[in-house]
Amino acid sequence: MPMIDIYAPTSTFADTRALAQAAAATLMRIEQVPDIPMFRDNTAAFVHELPADAVSTVSGESANIRVQVLTNAGALDRDKQLATVEQLTALVTAAAAAGWGGRVWVLLTEAVPGGWGLAGHANTNDELVAAARAEIARPQAH
Repeated sequence: MPMIDIYAPTSTFADTRALAQAAAATLMRIEQVPDIPMFRDNTAAFVHELPADAVSTVSGESANIRVQVLTNAGALDRDKQLATVEQLTALVTAAAAAGWGGRVWVLLTEAVPGGWGLAGHANTNDELVAAARAEIARPQAH
């Protein structure tokens, strides 16, 4: 149930909602979690548009995108880390305005055990796994 924050100068993306939804879906596929409401409704992306003068490298460039991915501890093994960086870089680059020639940084961060708040509770990884298993075991309405 990762949280994704995408930071970019204003007008970098034509459709921020579509980008947010695609980023969340991409990461859910990479994590290979079950397609259940617990994961669909809690895997989210946020696109933060910043004034161009609020972003700069040392050399003064502002055509940069930062993608911050927060997962629970251990959610991404090395192959999933590589896939996340590759696929989210490709996704935001494709979503950027025509002619965009900037840089994309993807940062992977893990919440410490007990540091993943959901439904008002600071969950450990074991608690999240137990909650997912309980939801999978419940009869699903069709």
